[in-house]
Amino acid sequence: MRYVMKQKWLAFGEDFTVQDAEGEARYFVDGRAFSIGDKLSFQDLRGNELVYIRQRLLAWGPTYEILRDGDVLALVKKELFTLFKCRFDIDVPGPRDIEAVGDFLDHEYAFEREGQTIARVSKRWFAWTDTYGIDIARGVDDVLLLASAVVIDMACHDRSR
Repeated sequence: MRYVMKQKWLAFGEDFTVQDAEGEARYFVDGRAFSIGDKLSFQDLRGNELVYIRQRLLAWGPTYEILRDGDVLALVKKELFTLFKCRFDIDVPGPRDIEAVGDFLDHEYAFEREGQTIARVSKRWFAWTDTYGIDIARGVDDVLLLASAVVIDMACHDRSR
């Protein structure tokens, strides 16, 4: 499935809209403004929360939890010591963890599981806001990978610096 994820330009907090390939809105990510650490609600168009994203404050390097119904769906952690590439580990329950690997500018990356690419993310260079095209393979949890892409954007492009 192909998606376009776009950060809202004039918003308090980190807000994103997610559209499908036909340009139809599919999801909304509502970032909490004025919170300690990043906190976001990934919602369907009716406002139902599908996953909740929260930053772990007492962690070595950028670390986020993605929760579904109060349970940890994934722990997303940026590897701190890599040369020329940005790398994230997406630890999911069980043995099928995911790794996100991108170029040194963090504008192009892929999600990989067991050596197979399961999604690709590409950033548009000439947009007022961060805009990403995301291609996700069939049979993969779209919401998990879209939420992970939001986390990667926040960790690599911290606007508070």
